[in-house]
Amino acid sequence: MVVYKKVMPPHRIALPEVTLCAATSINLKATLRALECCLDQIAFADCLLFTDAEIQPEHPEIHVIPIHKLTSVADYSDFLLSNVVDRVGTSHCLIAQWDGHVVDASRWRPEFLEYDYIGAVWPHFQDSHNVGNGGFSLRSRRLMEACRDPEFEVSHPEDIAVGRINRKWLEGRGMRFASPALADTFSAERRGNPRESFGYHGVFNMPAVLGSEEFWDVYKELDNYNTIRHDFMGILTDVGRGAGGFGRVCKMLVDRFSGNKIKSR
Repeated sequence: MVVYKKVMPPHRIALPEVTLCAATSINLKATLRALECCLDQIAFADCLLFTDAEIQPEHPEIHVIPIHKLTSVADYSDFLLSNVVDRVGTSHCLIAQWDGHVVDASRWRPEFLEYDYIGAVWPHFQDSHNVGNGGFSLRSRRLMEACRDPEFEVSHPEDIAVGRINRKWLEGRGMRFASPALADTFSAERRGNPRESFGYHGVFNMPAVLGSEEFWDVYKELDNYNTIRHDFMGILTDVGRGAGGFGRVCKMLVDRFSGNKIKSR
């Protein structure tokens, strides 16, 4: 496993055209950490955390926006498609989740702002509609407004609704989706390389991006272990490497099979 060290430039780059946003009711500490990783390297116009939890972030640039509890993927999709734009006053919004964030801000390209949607490429789709993943994505405000149009077909997950189901409709209204090649420079998920992209998404990438020990710090603070279920075996292999790996593997196996999948806040 190659560890991609987080780059800390001496001065943050300024992106006054971009609002950093996350919306969640689970894995709150991990979400805060992901936002902080972005803020470490970039000065955004604003940083908004939409959540039902009563929390006071230590980072002064994270502003909490109270919302109703998001209890499902459909809830999250509906909220992202319908509500987030009301609080975004910039031309673009960078969506982050607990398992994805900026890796190296020096890889930011001004041309990203020429597009209405950029997310990591979906390699399992072989047609031209494979951009892309919404977990770490850049969206224009006008695209977010278009997603509230009555003609937009709402579905979940929301990134499939934007990038596939409604893509032709959105393009017909002038929206521009990044090319797969440009998307690869923006974010890595199931395809791409975090060593070469601006950011990444996917818990299965976290041990390589952060290192096993730092990922373990994130894992211990998760309140919903179901969020790593799909990629469990690959993550288990990664956390088993290095000092203390056997203990981490044992703890993950206990968590997986104990039935205690969700912890209280």
